[in-house]
Amino acid sequence: MPPRHPPHFHIAIAGSGFGGLGMAIRLKQAGLQDFVIFERSHDVGGVWRDNAYPGCACDVQSHLYSFSFAPNPAWSRAFSPRGEIHAYLRDCADRFGIRPHVRFQHAVQEARWDDVQQRWHLQTSEGLYTADVFISAVGGLSEPAIPNLPGLERFQGKVMHSARWDPGYALTGKRVAVIGTGASAIQFVPAIQPQVGRLLLFQRTPPWVMPRMDRSISERMRRLYQRLPGAQRLSRGAIYALRELMALGFMHPWILRLAQRRALRHLEQAIPDPVLRAKVTPKYTLGCKRVLVSDDYLPTLSQPNVDVITDGIKEVREHAIVTADGTEHAVDAIILGTGFQVTDMPIARHIHGRGGRSLVDAWGGTMKAHLGTTVSGFPNLFMLLGPNTGLGHTSVILMIESQIDHVLGALRYLEGRGLAAVEPTPEAQADFNQQLDTRMSGTVWMQGGCVSWYLDATGRNSTLWPGFTFTFRRRVERFEPSEYVAIFPHRRRPAALPAPRLLPERASPVSMRIPTRVTEGSP
Repeated sequence: MPPRHPPHFHIAIAGSGFGGLGMAIRLKQAGLQDFVIFERSHDVGGVWRDNAYPGCACDVQSHLYSFSFAPNPAWSRAFSPRGEIHAYLRDCADRFGIRPHVRFQHAVQEARWDDVQQRWHLQTSEGLYTADVFISAVGGLSEPAIPNLPGLERFQGKVMHSARWDPGYALTGKRVAVIGTGASAIQFVPAIQPQVGRLLLFQRTPPWVMPRMDRSISERMRRLYQRLPGAQRLSRGAIYALRELMALGFMHPWILRLAQRRALRHLEQAIPDPVLRAKVTPKYTLGCKRVLVSDDYLPTLSQPNVDVITDGIKEVREHAIVTADGTEHAVDAIILGTGFQVTDMPIARHIHGRGGRSLVDAWGGTMKAHLGTTVSGFPNLFMLLGPNTGLGHTSVILMIESQIDHVLGALRYLEGRGLAAVEPTPEAQADFNQQLDTRMSGTVWMQGGCVSWYLDATGRNSTLWPGFTFTFRRRVERFEPSEYVAIFPHRRRPAALPAPRLLPERASPVSMRIPTRVTEGSP
């Protein structure tokens, strides 16, 4: 006989990437154990578990692309390969005791707020659960974007998206079509080029590519970081400061002229053929689209088994791709490097707030949240890396940690006042987004003359933060009650569900001041 009441937790977290694990670790450090992580897959790691394509690595230096409270002195390179990042996240889950809280193979299919019971009802692939607080940590790069190519469904060869790479498919000697030239493609194209017989790169818009300048970290330096954690904190702080300066270019596009000249020099040195170089030279301001970093992508395009095709795709046939000029390109496999569903966040269709209204309906075509974290009409819903929390210049882990502090402040407020829930006032949310849009209007993303995945269907940039990470931290990390509606309980909490107890803020065992203050040991 099924249980009369579904299992209940004080806090439910969706996703076990950097956001979900970081939130869970901080909850435990704050003295709260009554939480669960719903993970749709078999392991933790999020995007770093799923993106297993050849050459996958981070575009931000390793010392900064990690939790401030869990430094890793063992990074092998300045820019970590995907396998090391995944191993780091798995180690954090083990070292901080998070795995017992994870329900693997539990995909959240629907989240619905119940105004009567004042809790979230969470339908997962393995059954129903309830929670007082729901934290979405699914991230913006979780669902692949599949292009609408006429005839793709009838293609008889192999089709795979870079985020769903099939390691069992042998590319050796094959005629491989790559569609897309974004951040994933510029990593896997150089990795697979030596194996394939022919590589046809279908390019719609050429990206700006800056030198990566990756390097290995010597064993001597790793031993130094292990013995003197302050040395690694110093490296982290220097990287943070340098990358933060890059934000000036995005906020004031004229500054990017210097960087654009450097990118052009990189392009000229990498591709001597003027015809090919003209094909891959962008016609928009650097920074308008995501700036990519690579030392080997551009040289790969000059290899004799690579063709860069700029004609649009007309249709896909059983064994070929036909371009707008009528040319039929025979291929054995199609690899989609077409990115992710970012501006239409798929989980938003499945989250329902007060009155059953979904996030999609509340947003009306453009994502908006208060502080990128909470949404009016959705009590006790918190989003990590929600609207306008993405970055073009540095590590999003900095944004996640600021949001985690905000959530902890909200939880302490709930407990201290005996409240059932909080949600932002419509006025606070509207004011925040109005200020954000005003600041966004002068950025390169709105002035650079291109169409990018940063912009949603309304033309609004609903994905990025238009400024420094320290300004976001100052605005977000502290919970301000005046910006929220306090919702009092209808009834006492049942004896079987004791009220959670969080340590007071001053007793938190970890400081989240970024980037220099770090505690805890290394993986």
